[in-house]
Amino acid sequence: MAVIAANVGGLWIGLVGAAVLASRRHGTGDVSKDFGFRVATWWDLPLGAAVGLACQYGLIPALYLPFQRFDRSLSQQLSKPVHQDTGSVHTAAAAIVVLLVLAAGAPLVEELFFRGLLLRSLLGRIPAAGAIVISSLLFALAHFEAVQFAGLAVFGAVLGYLAWRTGRLGPSIGAHIAFNAAAVLSVVHFH
Repeated sequence: MAVIAANVGGLWIGLVGAAVLASRRHGTGDVSKDFGFRVATWWDLPLGAAVGLACQYGLIPALYLPFQRFDRSLSQQLSKPVHQDTGSVHTAAAAIVVLLVLAAGAPLVEELFFRGLLLRSLLGRIPAAGAIVISSLLFALAHFEAVQFAGLAVFGAVLGYLAWRTGRLGPSIGAHIAFNAAAVLSVVHFH
């Protein structure tokens, strides 16, 4: 668990720091205003959660389904990262910490950077479809998971579309939280 915190701590400082710096140098200095880092309506989070769960249990499995015919171990390979991240979770307290890091912290930080700073910067330079594709590919690359790359890119595109369409990060944050929470809760077992 300490390894997870150490791994993400430095990364999060860099990602959040980049957004704050960009806001101060090139924006208004208000991260919420500059990057849409807010929940603006009552339905942002429930809508996002529904989208995140639909991606976790429908879209991503459907994406990999044709390949499972050729590689029977694919489902194990796809769940390997979440098993590694939750391998030391054996108590309720540890599960809460892992959920806070992976299902709350990571979505907040990643949405601020990838759909807030990066996507909005690209939208100022290229059409929306291209900006969403580029930001989703970079999101997938940032996870350093070859087997999960396609699923992460597709999920990143869904998150990018939500952020672009609504003009704020509330729905994409809700989707990302639900997606990650479902993954963590599916593998956590207490002894």
